[in-house]
Amino acid sequence: MGFLKTILIILLVYYTLKLLAKWFGPRLFSYAAKKTEDRFRNSFEQYSNQNQNQAPVDEGEISIEKPRTSKKKVNTDNVGEFIDFEEIK
Repeated sequence: MGFLKTILIILLVYYTLKLLAKWFGPRLFSYAAKKTEDRFRNSFEQYSNQNQNQAPVDEGEISIEKPRTSKKKVNTDNVGEFIDFEEIK
């Protein structure tokens, strides 16, 4: 009797989850799609606003912008001990 009761509970849970997924699945999917669309739209608007704030470039004019490089000073006083190896034949 316990085995049959367990099988019935498993089937009941399975069909309940299947029914809930059928009802709420499309709503959940459309909600996720809407949120993703909003994120892409906001990202695109920020990107387009950045480009509009820059000074307009005349046609045919070339401008090269190099990123700033930070030069780090390497401390060569305490890099370790140098060992010269000889090749043995």
